[in-house]
Amino acid sequence: METNEIKKLENLRQLTAKYCNTLIPSADKTGTHTAQIKMQNYYELGCTITEIIKLCIVALEQEAHQTSTTIKYSPINVPLILEMVLEMFPLDEFELITEINELLVE
Repeated sequence: METNEIKKLENLRQLTAKYCNTLIPSADKTGTHTAQIKMQNYYELGCTITEIIKLCIVALEQEAHQTSTTIKYSPINVPLILEMVLEMFPLDEFELITEINELLVE
């Protein structure tokens, strides 16, 4: 390999070590990884889960509540929003990061 290519490869290794730490390889060597969500404590985790559940309940029940009121407003279109999130989710980029990380970690 040329010196320039070696420098580029070393730079990629350094970038991978610096930025590719969201997924942690499992200790059991099964090839699986763990993604962690940092929380202050179990209470914050419980509150976060509770708020996510409440949001889902409100979004799904909004249409039922709309028929009982006289105020006209558009219901939240949960399927449309989730489809948009899926379209925006950068899976191709994640695949590239995965491949680079696997090449450099070997």
